[in-house]
This record gives sequence, structure tokens and C-alpha cells, in this order.
Amino acid sequence: MIFSMKDLTTGRERNTIIRFATPMLLGNLFQQTYNFVDSIIVGRLIGDEALAATGASFPIIFALISFVIGIGSGATIIIAQYYGAKKYDQVRKAIDTIFIFIFFASLIIMTVGITFSRKIFILTNLPEEVIPYATTYLNIYLSGTILLFGFNGVSAILRGIGDSKTPLYFLILASLLNIVLDITFIKVFHMGIRGAALATVISHGATFIGAAVYLNKTHKIIQIRLTKMIFDWQIFRQSVRIGVPSGFQQTFVALGMIALYSIVNQFDTSVITAYSAAGRIDGLAMLPAMTFGQALSTFVGQNLGAGKIDRIRRGLISTIVMSLLVSFAITTGVILLRYDLMSIFTTSPEVIKAGANYLLIVSSAYFIFSIMFSLNGVMRGCGDTLIPMFITLFSLWIIRIPFASLLSGRMGIYLQSKGINIDFIWIFDGRMKESGIWLAVPIAWAIGAIFSFFYYKSGNWKKKGVVKHGF
Repeated sequence: MIFSMKDLTTGRERNTIIRFATPMLLGNLFQQTYNFVDSIIVGRLIGDEALAATGASFPIIFALISFVIGIGSGATIIIAQYYGAKKYDQVRKAIDTIFIFIFFASLIIMTVGITFSRKIFILTNLPEEVIPYATTYLNIYLSGTILLFGFNGVSAILRGIGDSKTPLYFLILASLLNIVLDITFIKVFHMGIRGAALATVISHGATFIGAAVYLNKTHKIIQIRLTKMIFDWQIFRQSVRIGVPSGFQQTFVALGMIALYSIVNQFDTSVITAYSAAGRIDGLAMLPAMTFGQALSTFVGQNLGAGKIDRIRRGLISTIVMSLLVSFAITTGVILLRYDLMSIFTTSPEVIKAGANYLLIVSSAYFIFSIMFSLNGVMRGCGDTLIPMFITLFSLWIIRIPFASLLSGRMGIYLQSKGINIDFIWIFDGRMKESGIWLAVPIAWAIGAIFSFFYYKSGNWKKKGVVKHGF
């Protein structure tokens, strides 16, 4: 009855999570790869201003779509728990409900984003020479919001019922198509940053349509029935209950990213460009830990639905061990190759040096991020998203942003005013006072990991599932 779905409630925990996470990792890797290649093409073929613009656009896009993604993640958790409990009728209703929601939400987000795009960039102190590039890129990107949401919705639903392979195949298609279109539009047709944005929209649209056609022919439970969809208010309320904290978390994280960009934007274009390029490398480097955490969420959701609480604990331990091993290997590679990695995007010595310094500081704490994301994966899988939201917002708004402001240029100026030569402080490599912004990242991760650990030990997350077992 169910094609390519996997029951995660049986088998050895480590092997089960690895088998489920591997297609997800490959899919996420391809998704990040085309963002990575997009940045290389933009930086090399258009220029540093265009690369800075794409980086500055990302937190705006994230802020606009994050709340909807949060609601969608709530529905995914519900799907995983109902599937673990073998309640397939409820799975069908949840899928219909989330598709209807994301359709109308995408129309609202597209309209708001395009209307206020330029004003948003002005408010974030983006340099005047970068704003035209950023506004053009953002407006074209947002015109395809419904396609982006549609494809991400299909992928999230498939993962909720244990199918992590199908999203992989379509992500590979999207990645390859985006790269080909990037080169064609920018190098052949000389469309500049418009070509980069249009390539992304077309790749999203092609893969969403392809995925929809494929699902209608192969998956009985998750067929997209445009004329027969039923909106279930009870399931939607459950999705909101679970997803709103996650949605607010995503939204405030995105707003925090915008606030951080406002601090970065006080420096010159080379620093903004370095932040954009290093962020792409950062995204790839953190991908394994994030994917293991996402896989653990589905694993936890199904096992909580099946009432197997001990299996959840063993799954967490296995996930942390695997994440740490991978993180240490990645940290070593990033530190050793940081200058080479930055030189892929640009030939500017200033950009390369600033980005390499970012990678040196941030990559040293990837292991902390791995632990934090694994712990949060347990809570998300149980539907306990409120406390993790507060932990994330605290570590971002109370720790990272204030520390970034304090330790950036203001800190360097203060040290110099006291006669302290910051050249002797390793984090201020060569008087690079923006290094304080980078240092705030591992500080925030450490605080978040500590709070997440103590909340996990409290055991309150066991009582948050939609399928009750009386733990």
C-alpha cells in the first residue's frame, strides 16, 4: 500500500538512522552544492558586489519563509507520529491540510516581500552600491515562492513517512539544473544577477512539477489531489500548536541573521562579501550534523508514536557519536584549507583573508553545534518545540547578537584606545576587528548546547507527543 516508506521503529538504532539519514544528507548536500556553485559563478563572473547581494538576500528570504516552514515542520512531526501509530487516514488528512496552507501562505509572502524588498535592504545598512543587485535578486527569487514551498512541502512529507530517497533524486535534479542554467544565463546570455535568480526559480519549478507527477503515480497516500483536498481544522490546530514555536523560532533566527548582517554591513564590501562566501562554506560544513538531527527527529517521532522510549535514548547517543566524528574531520579540513576554499569565490586578497579568519574561528566549534542539533532533534521529533524555541532565541538575541556588536569594531577600537595592540590577540588577525562578530558564533552555540542538555535531562519532552502512551 505504501511505496518507498520506512518503518524506523525496528532494527539497530545506529544502522537505522544511518540508512535513513544518508539519502537526506546527499539530498541536502546537492541542495547546498547548487547554492555553493551559484555563489562561485556569481562571484567569479559578475563580481564581489553581486556575491555580497546574494548573501545579504538570504536572511531576508529566510525571514519571509521561516514561519511557514515552522508550521510545515509541525505537520511533518504529526505525519511521522501518525505513521508510527499506523493511523494512515490521519496521515492523508495531514498531508491535504499542509498543502492547502502552504499554497495560500506562499501568495502572501511573495506579495509582501516584493513590495518592501528595497526598504528592507536600506534598513539593514546594506551599502548603496550593493542594494540594486540585492533587490533584483530577491524580487525574482520571491516570484517563485509557491514553487519553493511546494517542493519543500513534498520533501518534508516524504521524510515524515520514512521516504528519504525520493527527495534525494529530485534535489539532485534541481542542483544540476540550477548549475546548468546559472552558467547559461550568466555566461552565455549575460543576464547578470537576474540570471542567477531566474535559474533558481526555474529549477525549483521543474523539480516541484516533476515530484508532483511522480507522487501521483506511485504514492497512494500522498497524491496531490487538487480538486479533492480536505482541510482538517483539528490537524491544522495540532500543526499550529507544534509548529508555531518552531515557526517563531525560525522567524526570530532569521531576524537575528538580519541583525547580524546589519552589524557586518557597517564594514566595507569586502567584509560583507567574505561573510557571504564563508557562510556558503559554513552551510556545507554543518550539513552532516543538521541532517543527522533531522533524521533523528523523524526517528523519534515514529518511535514515540510506537511507545518505544528507550529506543529514542539509544538513537540520540548513536546520533551524537556519529555527528561528532564527522564534525571533527570537517573542522580539520576547513582549518587546513580555509584560504584555498575562500579563493574559489574571489581573487580579492581582502575578501579571502576576512573569510579565512571567519572559518578558523567558527569551524573550531562545529562539534558544539553537532551536540546541540542532536539534542534539539529529540525535542522536535516529540513535538516539544516551545522550550527549544526559547533556548534558541536566548542564545541568539541575548548572547550572539550583543557579543557580535561588542566584540566587533567597537571592541577593537576600545582595546586600541587603552594601548592594547590587537595584533597580538589571535582572533583579531591582522587588526581585523570584524573577527569579534565571528567569535560570537561559538559562544552562542555553547550556551544553547548547555541549556538543551539540561532540558533533555529533565525528561519533559516525553509527554509532548500527539499519540499518548502515559510515560
